[in-house]
Amino acid sequence: MRRTIVVVGTLLLGASAVMAQQEIAVQQDNLMRSQAKSLYTVILKMTKGEIAYNQKAVDEAIANLEVDVGKIAKTFAVNPKQDVVNATYGSSPKVWQNKADFDSKIPPVQKALAGVKGKIHDVASLKAAYTTINDRCTDCHETYRLKLK
Repeated sequence: MRRTIVVVGTLLLGASAVMAQQEIAVQQDNLMRSQAKSLYTVILKMTKGEIAYNQKAVDEAIANLEVDVGKIAKTFAVNPKQDVVNATYGSSPKVWQNKADFDSKIPPVQKALAGVKGKIHDVASLKAAYTTINDRCTDCHETYRLKLK
């Protein structure tokens, strides 16, 4: 009887750990998706003329990016050791193997965002801002993002 309780307890503890790791991976994925929504679904589509230029939407996207980028270091503090189920992209183990370098990629993105904030007034300035921001995002993605599918 005691063995059964110990075995069941161990299995429940293991299942809880796996679920906790998946939750961390989901939080990381959600943060990246939120940034992608602002940068690609709003800003990039406006630069391509796929949606009409909207200053309020641009300002909101930049503000959302500022908040989200500020959460990256904390959100990626723990390695979930698994990817989100059915995700297209995931985090490379290199994030946690070289966390200092990963974290060093964040301030340039914040600086790029601060540099364009309040300076976007039309599609031309939005295109320049998009390039500036996306180049800093790419600096990190080249090393620390994996294409899973």
